[in-house]
Amino acid sequence: MATQLPPGEVTRHVTCPQCGGGSIYSTQNPFRPFCSERCKQMDLGAWASEDFRMPTEAPPDDAPYGDPRLQH
Repeated sequence: MATQLPPGEVTRHVTCPQCGGGSIYSTQNPFRPFCSERCKQMDLGAWASEDFRMPTEAPPDDAPYGDPRLQH
């Protein structure tokens, strides 16, 4: 059975960021942009365990204080 979309809403199909499968990006999909609750929970778990990190340019521990790029 197909779900009814609200008037004027367009169905967009996107790639699930967790599994790479297809996902419907619509208000009718409570897990968007994920395809399922499982994929959403797996992604949340990866963030919670710090599997996703932003790269940093921290100075080595033995460097003098401050940003070494700014020192002459």
